[in-house]
Amino acid sequence: MALISYDDTDAAAFAATRELPRSGLDRWRHAVGQHLRSRAGTTVLDLGAGTGAWASALTDWFGVRVVGVEPAGAMRSRAAHRPLLARDALALPLRDSTMDAAWLSTMIHHVADLDAAARELRRVLRPGAPVLIRSPFPGRHQRIALFHWFPEAVRVLRRYPDLARVRSAFATAGFTVSSVEPVAQTTAASLAELAERLDRRAHTPLQLITDEEYAGGLARLRAAAREATGPVVDHLDLLVLR
Repeated sequence: MALISYDDTDAAAFAATRELPRSGLDRWRHAVGQHLRSRAGTTVLDLGAGTGAWASALTDWFGVRVVGVEPAGAMRSRAAHRPLLARDALALPLRDSTMDAAWLSTMIHHVADLDAAARELRRVLRPGAPVLIRSPFPGRHQRIALFHWFPEAVRVLRRYPDLARVRSAFATAGFTVSSVEPVAQTTAASLAELAERLDRRAHTPLQLITDEEYAGGLARLRAAAREATGPVVDHLDLLVLR
């Protein structure tokens, strides 16, 4: 897959616009807490950790040690969280059976070889440890605002691995699906805030549509923002494998 790689400009846009306020993530905290059994010494792998926002959230929420792995130097340079290691999903710099859970947030579409990544996760996770995948999946985008205002971006989403593909890769590596559920998050306080903060460079689906398609979607979003009230609530899936 590996649809894009984050350079310094992309990473700066991501850090400025994609890190959601904790106040909008209460349902994610609850959902993850249903599957992450933290105890003294619990260590979680944050694979594709980006700028470290989720690693910091998991640490604060559950009192666990989070080891981040992020291949893009531009992302790592903007992260305060440590440790944050410079590797990718295909060659994890971790010993066998040392992780108590793995967290993968909106990164599965960047993995060049999903089968190899699933095998690596099986290697580093303890038996029974969960893999928690937060992602939009093809065909399950209807409650994500980005795809409403930029319907052409659905074309890019169709290139992402769907649930069947992810299940197949992880099943071959010895995992089974525990659950899949949509989880709500407050992405912006209003459509006006979403329109103001939106940066194309921070979103893979927006980078890969045409300039004309992006301009049209932005015009629709800004027009709607003049009338709309209330927060923007998106639903991304949480896929849990063990």
